[in-house]
Amino acid sequence: MPPRIRPSRRAHFPVSLFATANPLHQEIFLTVPRAGHLIGGDDHHIRRDHFPGHELILCLAGRGYVRIAGREHPVARGDLLWVDCRRPHQHGPLADDPWEVVWVRAEGPRLTRTADVLGVEQAPVFPGFDVTTIEPIFRTVFRLIEHGGASAPALIHAEVTRLVALAFAARQGQEGMPAAPNIPAALQPAMKHLALFFFERQRVDDLAHRCGMSASHFTRTFRSAFGTSPIDWLRRRRITEAQRRLVESDDAIKRIAEQVGYGDRFFFSRDFRKLTGQSPRQFRERERGAVH
Repeated sequence: MPPRIRPSRRAHFPVSLFATANPLHQEIFLTVPRAGHLIGGDDHHIRRDHFPGHELILCLAGRGYVRIAGREHPVARGDLLWVDCRRPHQHGPLADDPWEVVWVRAEGPRLTRTADVLGVEQAPVFPGFDVTTIEPIFRTVFRLIEHGGASAPALIHAEVTRLVALAFAARQGQEGMPAAPNIPAALQPAMKHLALFFFERQRVDDLAHRCGMSASHFTRTFRSAFGTSPIDWLRRRRITEAQRRLVESDDAIKRIAEQVGYGDRFFFSRDFRKLTGQSPRQFRERERGAVH
């Protein structure tokens, strides 16, 4: 018998939406100029060298693929795909099991920086989502684009931010949206040490040794997980603890500086102002509601 030839299947768009944001909304919100629901077919593959925005695509059924930076990544039901459209990219359904997807194309302040922090060029697929939980976020955006009033831009921003937060949490090895991000297992020894001894002098070499890594590998892993360097993280941890003690205790500022790991009050005040925009004394007075 001759081989069975599968009939060609054409793509279908049950939902296809366009929107044009005003300049103010583009400045302050994440906006969605394009969104929709696609039932994939042989005739619909996207290939672009460059395009504005970021596409967040949820696979509802079937299978697809994405090619970015010379690598192909499979996409299946429950996967959230983040495509940074500024870079050459290609995506579409697999012929033997075409995907069905909902998507939004988002633009806005700092979205590109967020994509870079999450490493979406190297790893654009966030797997393992519960479709019944995530799909309603997309449906809410669709409804707001079609029928939203004056508050729609802010509400769309909130829904897209939820998707970004879910992607961020998933990149930390989590499912869903937990209360706090997990610490990658490889960094656990260093983070447990820092939690107990944040007020002591710390060296990157020592922290890396606790994790069985080189200093450079440890720093890259840490920055990927927390979005900053180990030393900057420690500085912020110390200032956060100082804020609590400034409000909850009557200890002198010099004493609090020592308690959180600063041997020199000048350097403490400099870091505190840099990270909070005010001096320790100003912070204490304002948080306590002091009136002069």
